[in-house]
Amino acid sequence: MLVKNPILNPTSKTHSEEHFTHTEVQLANRNSGIALETLRHDITPIGMHYLLSHFDIPYVEDENDWQLKIGGLVNNPITLDMQALKSLPQITQQVTLECAGNGRALLKPHWPSMPWTYEAVGTSEWKGTRLIDILKQANIKPEATEWVFSGADSGVDSGVQHDFARSLSIEMANNPDIMLAWEINGQPLPPQHGYPLRMIVPGWYGMASVKWLNQIEAIDYEFQGHQQVGTYVYKQDNDDKGIPVTSIRVKSLMVPPGIPDWYTRKRLLQSGETTLHGRAWSGFGTPIIKVEVGIGETGDDWHEAELFPANDKYAWSRWQIKWNAVAGYHPLRCRATDANGDVQPLEPPWDKSGFGNNCVQVTEVWVEDDLSS
Repeated sequence: MLVKNPILNPTSKTHSEEHFTHTEVQLANRNSGIALETLRHDITPIGMHYLLSHFDIPYVEDENDWQLKIGGLVNNPITLDMQALKSLPQITQQVTLECAGNGRALLKPHWPSMPWTYEAVGTSEWKGTRLIDILKQANIKPEATEWVFSGADSGVDSGVQHDFARSLSIEMANNPDIMLAWEINGQPLPPQHGYPLRMIVPGWYGMASVKWLNQIEAIDYEFQGHQQVGTYVYKQDNDDKGIPVTSIRVKSLMVPPGIPDWYTRKRLLQSGETTLHGRAWSGFGTPIIKVEVGIGETGDDWHEAELFPANDKYAWSRWQIKWNAVAGYHPLRCRATDANGDVQPLEPPWDKSGFGNNCVQVTEVWVEDDLSS
């Protein structure tokens, strides 16, 4: 009896009201998120920055053997090694990256995939060279409309075998803030973060920042790669043509106050004055103009927090507020507003695959008058 290959002929996934599957737990064990207490850091420690690798992490023994090929509809196809890339003018930027699926696990029913709650975000200082400085060397032909960026990681998703690849329009790729990075927080990229070379597309969700970058190609049609059109598209249902996922939606997170319960991560706090603080960010480098904190079960008692300027155009902003905590149960919420007037919603915005969920964080806190016993 001939048995169909389940990898190339997968069964259709469906939304689930149940607990997470063994397969989702496997994904969660491979892909780590930020510990919310490390939101205290302007720059996320390297080992704490969120991680999402779609396929296996490519093994690169020596960056001196790495090559970046640029071709397609260009007048001057070129191949650059790491030495040539590092000889170009260099830039350093603090950039907040967030996974497009951050918050997926909070949707009901949820889509079976990486079960992120709030933790798929981080801010690092990236060093590299401007993408536009490299693309100019290739001298793109006038009929080209997109650049395709491919990584060395390869696998199967929804039965489709492919290398991870994404495209940007010619206009978007000309953004001087997009960079090819080889360093994070003053150190070479770790293997899991794209060593030796990756893209950083600031202001966009993380799927655009292709890791292990080894090829750039100019084309004159709409790229149809699986990671471009088969996923990372906002859809309400299967019949929806969808809207591509691009810029990060406005969002904020709170450092959990007090001490945690080991299993549930719910919080225990001594009564009295305490400082609540956290981070807020938005896409395309749009500044945050306000963060509010909601206290109580009704969710309508909002207090404006003190907001501090971001360290860089694409980096998150810090906020803080004093709270006189009295004994009892207190759900805490935080919501941000950006300069475009976009405000975090109180409820998760529905998306078929769980992308772009920027609803307010809820932190459950029990306050006691005496924690000394």
